[in-house]
Amino acid sequence: MSAGDDPVGYFLQDMTYHGKTDRTCRSYERVLREFEAFLGEERGVGDPATAEHRDCMAWVHRLRNTVAESTVATYAAYLHRFYAYMTQVGAFDANPMALVVEEMDERINTDPTRREISVPEMRDFLASIEHPLDRALLLTMLKTGVRVGELCNVDLRDLSIPTTRNRPDVSVRPQLDGRGDALFVAADRAVNDVIKGERRTAANKRKRATVIPVDSELRRSLVRWLAIRPDPASRAEPLFLSTGDRWGERVTPHVVHHIVEGHASERGWHRAGGGAAENVTPHYFRHFFTTHLRDRTGDRGIVKYLRGDVASDVIDTYTHDWGDRVRRTYDRHIYTLA
Repeated sequence: MSAGDDPVGYFLQDMTYHGKTDRTCRSYERVLREFEAFLGEERGVGDPATAEHRDCMAWVHRLRNTVAESTVATYAAYLHRFYAYMTQVGAFDANPMALVVEEMDERINTDPTRREISVPEMRDFLASIEHPLDRALLLTMLKTGVRVGELCNVDLRDLSIPTTRNRPDVSVRPQLDGRGDALFVAADRAVNDVIKGERRTAANKRKRATVIPVDSELRRSLVRWLAIRPDPASRAEPLFLSTGDRWGERVTPHVVHHIVEGHASERGWHRAGGGAAENVTPHYFRHFFTTHLRDRTGDRGIVKYLRGDVASDVIDTYTHDWGDRVRRTYDRHIYTLA
């Protein structure tokens, strides 16, 4: 198959060669074929090689009238990945989605009506939380920017700190070798996936697996949690386990939401019926991480890498330079909360 005959088919074939799952390829195909159809309707030619920047903007604009904003971002990322790859292999001359994605990035978490919490305020909030599980859950979200589903899906082998590295019963992921204290967040988790006999109840939405630094503050909180962590009910060895009615079972997004909203309510940061602009939820912690770390570093690329918001063509830069650039920048600028 040649890129000229069927660019989308060519791309999907290469993605298969690169090891992408059938589910991922089907998702890409659905979006890319819909974009081809859009071009055919608007320009009379459904060839994505002929698309221009304004065609891509018009397509994104149409999407906003039919799907949620988060879905718009996902579809735009698929198209951007397609064009970036086809440009990289020389099949296309340029990536017309590059500017569109850059413009969309400028809008990330900039809702002026959203509650804004300063670092000292968040520090004071955490000071009132003593339970080792609650504190470890909140601090992990605040210092890594992981989504609630990603937090729930973390296994013991995904965490590399002295406590896990020195345990003979834990095989820390090889992806964490030489990375110091760090957390691995996978990109290949879906609801109902069965891993080591355990059915997952949450999905990871990252475009690619990410290694996130763990600083001394987060490490101390995780060590304190691991000292009292119950024996797990699952062979998958979840990092975070329920200490309530579902003793020893992996925490779920519902459990994390309940913990966060309970503490936020006591602080006056959450009320029944309040919207996203007012209530502090697990997703707010991702907003907090993005806003404060981006403002401190001035490096949008690294923040996007840590959030898992960039595709393979961009993330490779940070993966290759992880120790020198990502770790150094993170350690220098991450805020302290304890």
